[in-house]
Amino acid sequence: MIRTRHFALAVGVLAVACHEPPGATAPSRPLAAAQPADSSHNPTWWNKYLYLAQNGPMSGGGLTASALVGPNVDVSNECGPQSETYVTLNPKSPSMLTAGSNEIFRVPMRAYFSSDGGSSWGGVDVPLPPPLAGTNDTLFGSDPTLAFDTRGNVFYGFIVVFFSAAFNIPNHGVGINGTELAVARSTDGGSTWPLLTQFSFEPGENHFNDKPMITVDVSQTSAFRDNVYVAWDAAIGGSTSGGIRVGRSTDHGVSFAVNRADTPSGPGNSIGAVPFVGPDGTLYVAWNDIAANVIAFNRSFDGGVTWDGQRTIAPKAIPFDIGIPAEVVRRALVYPACDTDRSKSAHRGRLYCAWMDLTGVNTDIVLAFSDDGGSSWSVPASVGHQVPGTDRFNQWLSVDAANGDVTVSYYDTQNDVTGERFMTDTYLSRSTDGGATWLPDVRVTTQSSDEHDCAGVFPCASINYGNQQGDYEGLVTFRGVSHPVWTDSRRNTERAGDPTCGRGRGIMEEVFSATVRN
Repeated sequence: MIRTRHFALAVGVLAVACHEPPGATAPSRPLAAAQPADSSHNPTWWNKYLYLAQNGPMSGGGLTASALVGPNVDVSNECGPQSETYVTLNPKSPSMLTAGSNEIFRVPMRAYFSSDGGSSWGGVDVPLPPPLAGTNDTLFGSDPTLAFDTRGNVFYGFIVVFFSAAFNIPNHGVGINGTELAVARSTDGGSTWPLLTQFSFEPGENHFNDKPMITVDVSQTSAFRDNVYVAWDAAIGGSTSGGIRVGRSTDHGVSFAVNRADTPSGPGNSIGAVPFVGPDGTLYVAWNDIAANVIAFNRSFDGGVTWDGQRTIAPKAIPFDIGIPAEVVRRALVYPACDTDRSKSAHRGRLYCAWMDLTGVNTDIVLAFSDDGGSSWSVPASVGHQVPGTDRFNQWLSVDAANGDVTVSYYDTQNDVTGERFMTDTYLSRSTDGGATWLPDVRVTTQSSDEHDCAGVFPCASINYGNQQGDYEGLVTFRGVSHPVWTDSRRNTERAGDPTCGRGRGIMEEVFSATVRN
């Protein structure tokens, strides 16, 4: 069954291919109490929309400094929940890292920057565009994605959601006025963001953009070197005018031209698009095709101007998302995370894609690869060494551009002590032979997170049930060093009720990171 995202509108119900937000009636404290059953398929920005519409934004936005928590680092170290993480690295200066996350109680996107290889971080807001002209819009950002080019610029992509304050009027329904893509650019590793480009605006409640992912062509020999690419799904009422879209910039993020990468006559029921570039400059995009229930794929040989025919990487068992105990209110989303081997290894040019699927009754992370530019793919096989009876989800994949090693990070429930698969840790699996075999899995987190309760209490005021971990986490690997970033709730009771955080919410979920040397 294809799950859809339903908006309760004043004039009816619109069904589009995505998550299922609740109707117009929502709990007054949606983040501090368990959500109703029909809210379990929310997009990550829906929870933020509900909170801001009903409560207004929390204060904050100043510079923050990270906190060392053993060998793990609390990158955000900030009141309220932050989640859905992403990270990138400057290949010309590998000690320079830039990361991002969603803010749930505040309107902007949050950026994090490190100049010492991830030992310490600073945090800063990324600017948002102005409201729509002639309306009473409020706006916010969601869904972070980042990439460096060869000149030292770092690009931060996200969606912007415009909504009306009239949401608070009884029986008014949803007040979404439109969405668009935004890409900010920083020349100093992420401590300032002077350039912001907006594009692909979709007006109204029945049009929206979702799940952008960004990449840059960093091949020294490519004719499209330093092209910036953003891929996302544009859900427009489930019609054929939606689909997977790709924006390309040939002027370092100043402007973007947009076209469609999936089959134009298809139903537009897709999500989770990820762009990645080969060493010869070929642009690839993979995504979850919900209608066909496959991981789909396409490629462009001319820098994203035109596209080849849509292909299939592999069929899968889970169409869109799945309910697992670790995501007690949200559901774990199926999406591919892909990369190419740009090193001088024996597998140079190999394409890799990993995604979540079922192994028996539990979720696992599987991987497929291609040695012919995506014309054919290997049979998907499990990543690493899963412990029987446990769940894995929210994976990311990074291929080391220096040596070709393949590293995958994910949430794993193998250390759960409740017996219910509630508690998660971040793990890494690494292959040095092109995905044929895997070294022993590495536990990155030094303490498990429990998104179900805190101190045995459910619901817990210091857990953001509507968003939880979000839909993905981040990873970058270079020269044998991996930098995973993830959503961590180990500190969720430490400052709960602290008046410095306001509204008695405490520190809640945090962005954590670690440096793992292979």
